Amino acid sequence: MEEQEQLQKIISDSDNIVFFGGAGVSTESGIPDFRSVDGLYNQKYDYPPETILSHTFYMRKTDEFYRFYRDKMLCLTAKPNAAHMKLAELERAGKLKAVITQNIDGLHQAAGSQVVLELHGSVHRNYCKDCGKQFNAEYILNSTGIPTCDECGGQIKPDVVLYEEGLDQKTLNDAVRYISEADVLIIGGTSLAVYPAAGLIDYYRGNKLILVNKSATPMDARADLLVQGSIGEIFSGIEV
Repeated sequence: MEEQEQLQKIISDSDNIVFFGGAGVSTESGIPDFRSVDGLYNQKYDYPPETILSHTFYMRKTDEFYRFYRDKMLCLTAKPNAAHMKLAELERAGKLKAVITQNIDGLHQAAGSQVVLELHGSVHRNYCKDCGKQFNAEYILNSTGIPTCDECGGQIKPDVVLYEEGLDQKTLNDAVRYISEADVLIIGGTSLAVYPAAGLIDYYRGNKLILVNKSATPMDARADLLVQGSIGEIFSGIEV
């Protein structure tokens, strides 16, 4: 039985699936991946992206942070792709219990997914550090310099987890619970190189660990089923 058929059978037989995804899920929507050959890490800036996207840099060179952030992180015209749509369909069918994502683009919600745990936050949530007022991504995109609150004048910060910052504890706890209780865990579009997120799969106790990715990952040997290729194409072939 070929991999796509095996994937179909496992999904057809389960109603307790959890999906864990990374940047590869969104690259097919035109959002750049950090680590791929043409991703953000290979573009030329005065500082490498992982420096710019750190808490220290945000505090020290806030203006420069926002220049990069508007230019590279706010891909607001991106649309959900076949993988996002199929995951939402699986949830509606009662098969998928949760999407756990390392992405900050909100495309799972745009596709209709309801239970989405965003480990690294979202560009769509921004808040005033002084009064707490919330702002959408368009407000940030259309601002200049360091965005400020239209009520109190305080500085606005994106609700995204920067390097050196800890993950939200409740989101992390919920992710651990969903993964530990899952019958099937599908991991897609992630190199499984970023911790603590990558360590979450250690909580999976089942025997249907499925890895869907274009390239090899450090966890391939642990997978019960390995499906290599475009995640959009692979998910397009799944019947719900």
